Amino acid sequence: MTGGQHVHPQCPLTYEAFLDRATADPDVVGLILKGSHTHEGMATGHSDHDVYLILVDDATTELAALDGYRSAALDVVVTTVGGLRHRGGLERCALARARVLLDRADGEITEIITRKGRLGAEEARTAAAHRLDAYANWLYRSVKNDRDGRGPAAHLDAAESLGHLLELLFALDRRPRPYNKYLAWELERFSLPGWDTGILLDTIEKIQRTGDVSLQRRLFAQVEKTARAAGHAATLDAWGEDLALMRPPARRVSAS
Repeated sequence: MTGGQHVHPQCPLTYEAFLDRATADPDVVGLILKGSHTHEGMATGHSDHDVYLILVDDATTELAALDGYRSAALDVVVTTVGGLRHRGGLERCALARARVLLDRADGEITEIITRKGRLGAEEARTAAAHRLDAYANWLYRSVKNDRDGRGPAAHLDAAESLGHLLELLFALDRRPRPYNKYLAWELERFSLPGWDTGILLDTIEKIQRTGDVSLQRRLFAQVEKTARAAGHAATLDAWGEDLALMRPPARRVSAS
C-alpha cells in the first residue's frame, strides 16, 4: 500500500474490506465514520465513506500508510487518540455528528467525539462575541452600500454576513456550525432555541438570493434581542450610533 495526502489507488479497497482489516489489526484502537453516511437520508450513490483510523502511538501496522487514501468508496484519515483530541476547525464540524464504530481506548474515543459536538462555555462565549461583531460589520457595510446606491457591493456584503451569523447562532447554543450541506438537516432535527427553523432558513435563503435590506434589518432585530439576552450587549453597544442603520426604521433598543 502507498499513502500520503489524497492518494487515489489503482486497486481501491471497499469500505467493508477496510473495516475487516482494521478491526482485525491490534494496532487499531478506533474507527470513526463521518460525513453523509452519519446523516440519515443524506447519502447518495456518489457518497464515499469518510473514516478516521485511530492507531496506537507506536503503531507498526502497514495500515498507517492509508493516511490520505481516497477512492470512490473510501476516504481515510489516520491519526492517534491524541491527534484526534486536537482536531479542530472545519474538522470539528465534521466530527460533531460522527459515529464511533470501534473504541478500544476504554471509551476515550467516544468521549472525545461527544466533546467535539459541544463547545465549552468560555469557548462559546468568545466565539459568539467575535462572530457577532463580524456579522454586524458585514451587515453595516451592506446597509450602507445599499443606501449609497452600490447594489452589487451591498448584495455581496449581505452574503458575507450570513456565514458569521450562522457561526454566531450555533455558538450561542454551544454547538459547532455544520457544513452548509448539512445545515437544513441539522436544524430540522436539532433546532436553535428561540428560532423557527423554517423561517430562519427561508430568511437566510432570501437574503443570500436578493440582499434585501429590509429583511436583513428585521433579522438583525431578532439577533440583537437574542445576543443581548445572552450577555453580549457590550459587543453591540460598541457600534454606538451605527446600530440605528442596522435596525428596522424607528426601532429603539435601550442599552443594557
